[in-house]
Amino acid sequence: PIDASPLDSSLTMSSKFSLYIPTRKQAFFIEIIVLGLIYVLAFATRLFSVLRFESVIHEFDPYFNFRSTKYLIKHGLYAFYNWFDDASWYPLGRIVGGTVYPGIQLTAGLLYYITRLLHFTIDIRNICVMTGPFFAGNTTISMFFLAKEVGGSGVGLLAAAMIGIVPGYISRSVAGSFDNEAVAIFALITTFLLWLKSVKTGSVWWTVMCSLSYFYMVNAWGGYVFIINLIPLYVLAMILLGRYSNRLYIAYSVFYVVGTFLSMQVRFVNWIAVQGGEHMGALGVFGLIQCVCFIHWVRSLIDETTFRKLFKLVVTSVAAAGLGVFVLGSATGYISPWSGRFYSFLDPTYAKKHIPIIASVSEHQPTTWASFFFDLHILTFLFPVGLYLCFTDMTEAKIFAAIYGVCSVYFAGVMVRLMLVLAPSACILGALALSNSLYTYMKVFSNNARADRKVRSTSSSPSNATPSTIGSKKRNNREKKIPAEVAGFMIVGIVFLLVFFVFHCTWVTSEAYSSPSIVLAARGQGGQRIIFDDFREAYYWLSQNTPDDAKVMCWWDYAYQIAEMANRTTLVDNNTWNNSHIATVGNAMSSSEEDAYKILRAHDVDYVLVVFGGVTGYASDDINKFLWMVRIGGSVYKYIHEADYLDPRGMYRIDRGASKKMLNSLMYKMSYYRFGEMMTVYGQPHGYDRVRNVEIGNKNFDLDRLEEAFSSEHYIVRIFKVKPQPNRAQ
Repeated sequence: PIDASPLDSSLTMSSKFSLYIPTRKQAFFIEIIVLGLIYVLAFATRLFSVLRFESVIHEFDPYFNFRSTKYLIKHGLYAFYNWFDDASWYPLGRIVGGTVYPGIQLTAGLLYYITRLLHFTIDIRNICVMTGPFFAGNTTISMFFLAKEVGGSGVGLLAAAMIGIVPGYISRSVAGSFDNEAVAIFALITTFLLWLKSVKTGSVWWTVMCSLSYFYMVNAWGGYVFIINLIPLYVLAMILLGRYSNRLYIAYSVFYVVGTFLSMQVRFVNWIAVQGGEHMGALGVFGLIQCVCFIHWVRSLIDETTFRKLFKLVVTSVAAAGLGVFVLGSATGYISPWSGRFYSFLDPTYAKKHIPIIASVSEHQPTTWASFFFDLHILTFLFPVGLYLCFTDMTEAKIFAAIYGVCSVYFAGVMVRLMLVLAPSACILGALALSNSLYTYMKVFSNNARADRKVRSTSSSPSNATPSTIGSKKRNNREKKIPAEVAGFMIVGIVFLLVFFVFHCTWVTSEAYSSPSIVLAARGQGGQRIIFDDFREAYYWLSQNTPDDAKVMCWWDYAYQIAEMANRTTLVDNNTWNNSHIATVGNAMSSSEEDAYKILRAHDVDYVLVVFGGVTGYASDDINKFLWMVRIGGSVYKYIHEADYLDPRGMYRIDRGASKKMLNSLMYKMSYYRFGEMMTVYGQPHGYDRVRNVEIGNKNFDLDRLEEAFSSEHYIVRIFKVKPQPNRAQ
């Protein structure tokens, strides 16, 4: 025998230890790799604000979450739930544990303790800043599995990539956006995923896991009401469509009982879970599905004639009993009425007419078509295509996706904030549309290639041209309805749309959603970047130059920032739970200096803070918000009328044509104090407002009851000290 050469032996050894992946598992490994890249992309694309500015908390509400998270870490969970915050809503105070959804604080606190356990020394501020990007990555994974239930792995990967970069979701999950929605959207998608698993399998295990995810959602955000109404609506639709099954019965019955019980453990929800008007639909569907189950059981035991008679009796009795219980519960107050926000979903004009404090929030305004395109881009017109595809193949998962899509697009149209709820649905339906389109056009090339191979094999061996081969060839010709040129053009067009989608999402993330409101940026005439750090400058001045027990009155937007960064007591804040107290601040701001002074002294106010953009062109100042102060104040104090602050034609003005009451209001005087001496624009008169683009109407006035204590570098934040009450004449 001839001995094997060293080369042959080395080849044999290498073949033994070569990394071979079976064909069936190759797709799985590709999915893992692509999903990992999507996770990294979702995390990295949200870091623009940290790279351009610094690791800082954004907006207004997140500052309360940050402050309360620090309190939780320092004092513990028990102290957090029993925390009475006497630095807010003076002189009332606030019971934090019973008026907050604690999910974001508990999540950040848990991440903090985990990093400490692993010996990573990360400051709690950086953990709070990075919570949004971290959960955005987690959301892409949940989205992959949810969309996979709807349309397969291809749809799952497309939907995961889209939710990772879509602006509608990025707006509340960038680095620094430490808001409830940063973790709530992850909980929302995970709950829907586990719900579909529950319906698909009828397993109590999946249903309990779905209830736990729902419990986390209830802890995180008040938007849990969307879940507890959408799932019952889906169950009702399945019953009406004749798709009732034991799996559906087990899933909903266990979910409602366990989920409701768990949600009642959240102090802010408590008995609302069974008494709130928003939850009555879920309770009604729970009763309905019990009746349906009972009817199916009885039907299997008796004949059809007896069943029909019994069916009419049972349906009539149950409907009458349910209606009676609802009427009795509403009359006695056991069932609480819908909240003002819920009424606003049904009637977008309700808040403006009856609860101006809700309508004054910009994110509660109806959504414009421009906002839809800005936050969704190509998903705006892919959404209806995906919705149509759901109706062409009505599986359980696609029925749920269709109901989710229709409900979310309605609520997003009513309130721009709920674009967050629409974004995941748009990604699922958009991915379904793209996947179906790509499959349709790519199949043209695969069919052509298959036909060419058969032609070559037939021509090379004419004896193999059997009737079956010829028949299949004719069948391929019949299936070839779309020309290859058209298919290629469509594929290239879809790729271009996806490229533009990526560019748009990156630009929106970078320019629109990565600028912290606490630090402002602008471009100079030469293109240089200018930073306005007036807010932190003013808050630092407050913390260093005022007594520890000083009371600061401002509009509620800035109170959370003052409490966290200046550690001073405020009268109202972003919680907006007491409309009359906010109306008192609006009354003071809209009154004359003499009348406002009485209100300030009655509430022990030491300093008044206003935000003014007339010098720099900052449009989100208090003058532009002033009419909302008037409206909110007028909702409680009936002697305040909005028309008194408008000109005879009903226009809101601050120039010479403004009303006398407007020119003498405390807000006007504090904002424009000594502004008439300033030249803001070359070629324009002194006192030219760069936001309103007019010369102010009242320049020469003094303050008698207040004195200017501080104005920031660019006059964006102005602080006035309330003078002590003069001694009485002897």
